[in-house]
Amino acid sequence: MKAAALALALATSTALGASTIGFADAQERGGTLNFARYDGSKLVDPIYADRNPDIWMVGSLFSTLLSPTEDGTDLVGSLAESFEVSSDGKTVSLVLRDGLKFSDGSPLTGDDVVFSLERARNPDLGPWSGLLSAVSSVSADGRNITISLERPDPALLSMLATFNTAIVSKKAFDAAPGANDQEKSAAIFAAGGPGVGSGPFYLSGFEQGSSMTFTANPHYWKEGKDGKPLPYLEKVHFEIIPDDATRVLKLTAGEVDIAEFIPFSRVAELDADPAVDMNLFPSTRIIYSPINTRETRADGTPNPLHDKRVRQALNYATNKEALIGLVLQGAGKPMSSPVMSSSTRLAADMNPLYGYDIEKAKALVAEAGLKAGTEVTLTTLAGSADDATIFAALQQMWAPLGINLVAEQVDNATRGAKNRSGEFDIHTYGWVDDVNDPSQVTGWLGYFPTAKAVGTGWNNADFNTLYEASSSEMDPEKRADQYRKMQDIYAEAAPLLFMYETPFAVAVSGKVDGYLQTPLGNNVFENVSLER
Repeated sequence: MKAAALALALATSTALGASTIGFADAQERGGTLNFARYDGSKLVDPIYADRNPDIWMVGSLFSTLLSPTEDGTDLVGSLAESFEVSSDGKTVSLVLRDGLKFSDGSPLTGDDVVFSLERARNPDLGPWSGLLSAVSSVSADGRNITISLERPDPALLSMLATFNTAIVSKKAFDAAPGANDQEKSAAIFAAGGPGVGSGPFYLSGFEQGSSMTFTANPHYWKEGKDGKPLPYLEKVHFEIIPDDATRVLKLTAGEVDIAEFIPFSRVAELDADPAVDMNLFPSTRIIYSPINTRETRADGTPNPLHDKRVRQALNYATNKEALIGLVLQGAGKPMSSPVMSSSTRLAADMNPLYGYDIEKAKALVAEAGLKAGTEVTLTTLAGSADDATIFAALQQMWAPLGINLVAEQVDNATRGAKNRSGEFDIHTYGWVDDVNDPSQVTGWLGYFPTAKAVGTGWNNADFNTLYEASSSEMDPEKRADQYRKMQDIYAEAAPLLFMYETPFAVAVSGKVDGYLQTPLGNNVFENVSLER
């Protein structure tokens, strides 16, 4: 598809570097990009953003000290021009670029970095403070930043490239009205205007649930191909359009330039449209189903899914390619790691992970002594067409095992409550990484103290010990080996129904160049230009 060609073009253009000026005469500048979103932002603040529509916008308004490479495999300097970790892993030293400014032209200093990181690690403020739990202090001496740690943390550099550690203006917060940090943040967001961030844009317009506008930051530190400061665009205007069909209609009518979350049933149609670039950006999004592994169900009756042979059988009996065809119209791929996407760092390639083998599945349930007609409940989201399709497919796929699969439809809040209480057999779920490190998703899915291994009740001492050791292992090879062992253990235990990965389906007008959505979901507009 065109998605692959565009991804290659983007990677090539980035590799040329910000200093390349060979295309200066051809580089388009100015204009407003119109973007159709499926949902609106509520508060775009690095530490309070807790929904994807907020998180994915942070990087447009704020900059981090470091940033991941486009393929997510490494880190490079952003606001920091250099960085290093001490031999004992307990000190991180960074040097800020010279002449950094916020979007109102005021200087960005070490004091702003200290203020921002202290704010980010404050457990009384946002929900992401645990990502900096190893940090004991942050100090600045001019452009030199020192982060001291209580213990080595191999994920810390990745956290310095994560939205919650983006740098905000201390001056802006000091001047904002409000009795506490939350009130000041809300006031700054409501007022809009330049000054609080140093990203490629600043917020210049906002109507809750309707629209949002970003305006180019004239003081952004990065340069474009023409040697002038990025971004190329003058503005980005977001229109909130929850209805899939309406987003597509507005794009094909030329009323918007980009439409996100294209239904997979429309991908082929839009890919054939010569006026549209249909992108399938690689993502860290995985679709899976937690399986209750407890010895008894919540009602006290024996749980047939406690036997790992039954869980393995369900995985072997699930034709992932068929599910991908039914739900994604072929625009996806089976999970190849049991605890993370293939785009996540340190993912093991176990493909095929429980490849379809109905005879092996039958042998496993026979060995486990599963009674014919055993009833298993799949809890799904009411109103979800995808969940309805998954249920119908699994019901047929598992029938040869003697399993009577029944559906329980609930709303999202109820599904979450059932996951936490263990009142389920199997339920649908999904995940997208928030940070460029495997510790977050692995901790969520497999480490029992985090969330009872995503509610499954699976509690493996070897896995837990490896995870804890990996949290302070600074040797990259040893840490990679720990993650490989965790993935082996998890795959064999099968506390999930391992299903598939989905890309980010984004349709872009042929007049747009340079748009990117990262595997973490972040929308990147700084390199976007419009043909005018």
